Amino acid sequence: MEQMTGLLAQYGLALVFANVLLTQLGAPVPAIPTLIVAGALAQSGQLSAASALGVAVFASLAGDLPWFAAGRAYGHRVLGALCRIAIEPDSCVKQTEDRFGRWGASSLMFAKFVPGFATVAPPIAGALRLGLTPFLAYSAVGAALWAGAALAAGMIFHAQVDWLLDWIESMGSGAAVALGLALGFYITMKWVERALFIRLLRGVRISVDELHEAMQRGSPPVILDARSAAARKLDPRRIPGAIGVDVNAPERALASVSAEREIIVYCT
Repeated sequence: MEQMTGLLAQYGLALVFANVLLTQLGAPVPAIPTLIVAGALAQSGQLSAASALGVAVFASLAGDLPWFAAGRAYGHRVLGALCRIAIEPDSCVKQTEDRFGRWGASSLMFAKFVPGFATVAPPIAGALRLGLTPFLAYSAVGAALWAGAALAAGMIFHAQVDWLLDWIESMGSGAAVALGLALGFYITMKWVERALFIRLLRGVRISVDELHEAMQRGSPPVILDARSAAARKLDPRRIPGAIGVDVNAPERALASVSAEREIIVYCT
């Protein structure tokens, strides 16, 4: 156990930096466990809590900036690729757009506490042309709150963390196998969730040609543009005749729609 904690104490800051950086770049590697262990080490005097917090914030910003720049350069096109890398369902784009549209740049302060939102928020901020200075300011505050909460949890529950480390050490190689299986299960579940979501969309979607043909009929369908305000700003193109819908109050758009007409919803 002394060798294990000594290794963590010696390379703790480097591990914190690498783990947080990979997480913010989109890799399915959770950083919270590492930060909690770092907090426990800080409580026992083997690591500086202030240094761990500073490294975590720096690593978080270093991981956010490339996605912010990609969003500014490529707009909404980068979001789909990001969700695939992060193994999040494509609905994470829609959810993030809604949150960002509702709270604006201040949403970056709590983005890291929301799964999916943490990864997608930086490119959306870039695509919406948020300035670099406010992006860094809000993101730094959010990273400090997120990392600080995990470090504080490790400091408060350091006794339980020490017990867990002792238990992992007693398992030997079995601990590595168990952790590997847990990570594999997490990634598999994310892929299954994503595959089921895409399968659902394919089952209910209508092709462009089918929509065009329907629009030529005497009683064309009602097309509802259910994209968020942020999505419409990112991509101002729209289907001719589509009615914009407030997702929080869809009944306003449906009030004037005849019950006999077919309704087609256009979303992200």
